Amino acid sequence: MKWSEISIHTTNEAIEPISNILHEAGASGVVIEDPFELEKEREDIFGEIYQLNPDDFPEEGVIVKAYLPVNSFLGETVDEIKQAVDNLVKYNIDVGRNQVEISEVNEEEWATAWKKYYNPVKISAQFTIVPTWEEYEPVHSDELIIELDPGMAFGTGTHPTTVMCIQALERTVKPGNHVIDVGTGSGVLSIASAMLQAEKVEAFDLDEVAVNSARINTKLNKVHDRVTVSQNNLLDGVSPGADVIVANILAEVILKFTDEAARLLKPGGYFITSGIIGQKKELVKSAVLEAGFQVEEVMLMEDWVAIIAKKPQ
Repeated sequence: MKWSEISIHTTNEAIEPISNILHEAGASGVVIEDPFELEKEREDIFGEIYQLNPDDFPEEGVIVKAYLPVNSFLGETVDEIKQAVDNLVKYNIDVGRNQVEISEVNEEEWATAWKKYYNPVKISAQFTIVPTWEEYEPVHSDELIIELDPGMAFGTGTHPTTVMCIQALERTVKPGNHVIDVGTGSGVLSIASAMLQAEKVEAFDLDEVAVNSARINTKLNKVHDRVTVSQNNLLDGVSPGADVIVANILAEVILKFTDEAARLLKPGGYFITSGIIGQKKELVKSAVLEAGFQVEEVMLMEDWVAIIAKKPQ
C-alpha cells in the first residue's frame, strides 16, 4: 500500500490547530519536527541516550507531518486541508510560511523508518530498554535488560509515562506477587514485573495487534511462563487477588475502573496509574481517593503524571 506524506511548514502557535485539521482529514497521528527539541533540557539521571540529528529539523518554524492513504479522494482531501489551514488566519493564528509539500512513501519504508530514532535507554536504577535490532553490553552485572520490538503496538518503553510506571513497579512489586497490567501495549510493564520476580502476571489489551506484540516480547525476554497476555476490555471478568495493578493509559479510561481495581486488589495492594497529562492529575487523584485508596506518591516527569496508590489493610 502507498501512503502520501503531507508536510506543512508553520509556527509553534499553529501546531495544535493544524494537527486537529490533519486528524479530521483522516490522519491517525502527526509528526512534529520542532528545532526546540535540539535545545531542550532533558532529565538524564539514568544516562538516557538522545540522538537527534539537526538535519531532521527545520532551521526556523516547525514542520507538521501526517500520512494519508493514496486513493481517489487524496487530491480533494489535500485541497480541504490547505483551505482549512488558510482559514486559521481568520482566527488570528500565525501560520508562518504555510508551505505545504506532498510526497509518496511505501508502507514498508514508513513502518520501519522510526527505528533509527530508537536506541538503548537506561530508564531506572535497574532497567535498560534495548531494541531487538541493537547490540548492547550491560554496564552492571545486576542490570535488567528488556529487549523490545514494539512493532505496530504502542510502547517503546522510553516514554515518560512508561518510565515512571517501571520505576513505580520497582518500588512495589515483591517476589511471588500477582500483577495485572491493564492496556499492556508492547508488554513492557508486564515484562518488567516478571523480571522483578512477580510469580504471575496478567496482561490485558483490547487491541489484537498489541496482544500479539506483547506475546512476542514476553517470549523474547523469556518470561512467557509467568506472563499471560489476553485480549480483554480493561478489568472485565478478572478475578480478585492481585497484589499490584498497573495501568498506563489515558486518564479518561482510568476513571472507568478505579472502583473495580479497588475490588480486585488484596488489602495492602498497589494501584499504579499513568498516561495522565498534568491537567488531569487532580481528576484521577480524586477518583482514586474516592475508590478508597491512599495516595502514596505522585510522580512527575515532563508534562506527565503517575500515581502510586495503596489499598488500606
